[in-house]
Formats: sequence, C-alpha cells, structure tokens
Amino acid sequence: MPSKVNLDEKFAQFSDHWAPRIVGRYNENEIRLVKVEGEFIWHCHEDTDELFLILDGTLDMEFRDRTEVLEAGEMIIVPRGVEHRPCARHGEVRLLLIDPKDMPNTGDQKTATLAIDI
Repeated sequence: MPSKVNLDEKFAQFSDHWAPRIVGRYNENEIRLVKVEGEFIWHCHEDTDELFLILDGTLDMEFRDRTEVLEAGEMIIVPRGVEHRPCARHGEVRLLLIDPKDMPNTGDQKTATLAIDI
C-alpha cells in the first residue's frame, strides 16, 4: 500500500554530497534526493532528459553558453545530450531529481555515484 514520504526525515539520514538517495519509484523512474555543495563535473546524458527541483538553497546550472541561477521552488529540465554542470557555490543545496531507473548521475557508469535506497 502507498505511504507518505517525509523529505526532511529522508534528508536527515545522510550528510554526504553528490550521492543521490532513492526515496521512491514509479513507471520505471526513481525519485532521488541529493545534497550538493561545490562544483560537480561537466557531463551529459545521451539517452534521457534530467529534472532538477531545488528544495533548499541556490544552484547554478552551468551550460557551455550560459548559467541559470535556480532558487528554492524552481526547477530546470536539462534536455538529453546537453552538457551541463550543477554548482552549489553559495552553500549546501537540497535537490529532488527524477531520473530513469538505474541512470548514472553523470551519464557514464565509470564516473558515476550510484543512487542507493533509503
């Protein structure tokens, strides 16, 4: 049976950065929570779009030609094949991601941090 998920309680269960946690699944997708701080690597996802919903903090989403500044309550969808780099230069940011099942967070298994269930 379905049950609610308290995001604050889930965030309290981990402290590491850039390491997504799976808090739900639906239709072959994973709902992931992640804490980020500092700069991530440049990467792209060749086969899927990527959704970032900012829950807390300020995230700079860098593209090769511009930077989008995202605040809590805002989201961005990065289309497949578009190189990007998420950066949290102003302190920790809490994000909710919706990704296809088992998708590596860098688009490449060799450089990815695999999402784990909590």
